[in-house]
Amino acid sequence: MKTNFAITFWVLYMLFFAIPFPMFLYYAINSEFDVTTLKDKNPYIALGFLLLSIILWFIVLIGYFKKWILQIFISKSNLENIKRTGVLREAKIISAVKISKPKSKLNTYELDLVFKNLGDAEIRHKTILNDAKPHERRFEAGKKLNLLLSRDLKQEPYFIISTANASINLQSLVLRILSWVVLTTALICYYIFSYNYESYGMGWRFMCIGHPLIICPLSLLMFRYLLYFISSKLNGLTGNDYILIKFKGMQTQARVLKVSQNGTYINEMPMMIFELEYTDNKHHVHRGVIKKVIGLLELDITKQEYLEIFYLPENPTRIAFAKDFK
Repeated sequence: MKTNFAITFWVLYMLFFAIPFPMFLYYAINSEFDVTTLKDKNPYIALGFLLLSIILWFIVLIGYFKKWILQIFISKSNLENIKRTGVLREAKIISAVKISKPKSKLNTYELDLVFKNLGDAEIRHKTILNDAKPHERRFEAGKKLNLLLSRDLKQEPYFIISTANASINLQSLVLRILSWVVLTTALICYYIFSYNYESYGMGWRFMCIGHPLIICPLSLLMFRYLLYFISSKLNGLTGNDYILIKFKGMQTQARVLKVSQNGTYINEMPMMIFELEYTDNKHHVHRGVIKKVIGLLELDITKQEYLEIFYLPENPTRIAFAKDFK
């Protein structure tokens, strides 16, 4: 729950600086704007800024449409595919925490699971599941359940319970569609408002690089890629690499050749570069590098001669520390 609160806080914090803050600054600065200067502005440059804003908002809206609406159908199709072709694995429930509200129709649990991945290496993974049959008491610590793992890992979900069935929550889908339509409508209304309020009969000459119609979508896109960048720096992997290595990787022992710093610090924690040598399942020797932010209490890892790692069988140069998956 604390994690969810922190995520919500930072999302709202970034949204404030992406939308209301640029608008407040723009209208505060332009409150004493000299309207007569508009006639001296190049209309073609203004139209260029207008086109740029439309392109940026189009990218943002398409991203939300895919995440809020299209992803539901992609996930349903992927779930059906896993049901047909998935690899069966037995998982043990390490812990089960009920996170649904008392009056919810379904019980929702956050499960901490241990199971073998596609490379037969043991991994630990947290997931959230709805329990449609609470009377069976399936989701309790110490119990076991059967999972089906995706073979290609291209889309979420990456695994399902073997007894799961694919369905779409129509109420949730309608709410998502309405949310996207409201957002799109609000954006169109803001374009109309800006034109009526700022044009003074001179067309789109008021458009500039600092207008909220450009700054707001640019900020939203920047924050999206900033979060992606920070996540990859903290783990030393991109999201796709992390999933592939975790669910398909094989485990081996690597010899530490060299450990050094690259001068980067995140929250006062140094980023370390590990140069490693290891042998894959085909007895080929490889050398690889792992960049990882190390906490001050974990610095002893830099003094170890051997470390457990995961590598992708089809591309043994893609590696990660085994402890990150356990």
